[in-house]
Amino acid sequence: MVKIISDSTCDLSPELVKRYDIDILPLHILLGEKEYEDGKNITPEEIFAWSDEHKTTPKTSAPSLADAVEIMRPYVEEKREVICFSISSSMSTSGNVMRLAAEDLEAADFVTVIDSANLSTGIGLLVIEAAVMAQEGKSVAEITAVIEHLKPKVRASFIVDTLLYLYRGGRCNAVSAMAGSVLKLHPKIVVENGAMNAAKKYRGKLKSVIISYVKDMETDLKNACPERVFITHSGCDREVVEEVRAYLQGLGIFQEILETRAGGVISSHCGPGTLGVLFIAK
Repeated sequence: MVKIISDSTCDLSPELVKRYDIDILPLHILLGEKEYEDGKNITPEEIFAWSDEHKTTPKTSAPSLADAVEIMRPYVEEKREVICFSISSSMSTSGNVMRLAAEDLEAADFVTVIDSANLSTGIGLLVIEAAVMAQEGKSVAEITAVIEHLKPKVRASFIVDTLLYLYRGGRCNAVSAMAGSVLKLHPKIVVENGAMNAAKKYRGKLKSVIISYVKDMETDLKNACPERVFITHSGCDREVVEEVRAYLQGLGIFQEILETRAGGVISSHCGPGTLGVLFIAK
């Protein structure tokens, strides 16, 4: 059976990782001189506290080559084929580290690396699809062909509460960040062709903005693959999350509505109060 590995930016919950037998390779987060492993020894809350105290965004970096080699080694020794998923190559060299690890293990023939061209559960959606196919006994070629077909159909977007983190991380300019906070603007960030772009800007309180954002996607949601939809957030008011869930349930489309918390890397760049609804279009 093909083994599925993903880097930690897929933002899948421990329950989903276990259910689908996925191994996670952590990216690294640097808070000043201290280095942490995403999802292992640092929480988003600790990142937000550090970021606010130091008025800067933590640096994030690709997984270490040593960690990538170690995670692959047992499967390579079993002569088991592996598919690895990485965050968009325009955002990190994670995928390259995976390729180098396969070369180090002289296992380039056994290891296939897929650039998700996405982030967060935009990757997670693809990872789960691959894991389901692996459990069904599909080959690497069959899985890869389906995933490449699905990649452009992933719909990944988020509403951010504050532009401060995107500004600190160099993803938006000071004027936009300042105007956003003064005018109470909450942009919709969309992942397209492997990059983050600001789409529609919403004005008002975060709760009403999030509900408007989800309702604006109704046509697209009604044309989504029905297996699953993700609500992924970086620590939102419980009431808001439940309202989004109730709305999605009310559409009567999805077999599963999955909620996950954004991990450390994604939280570092988007900040607290971020929420996205992510799915695959038919």
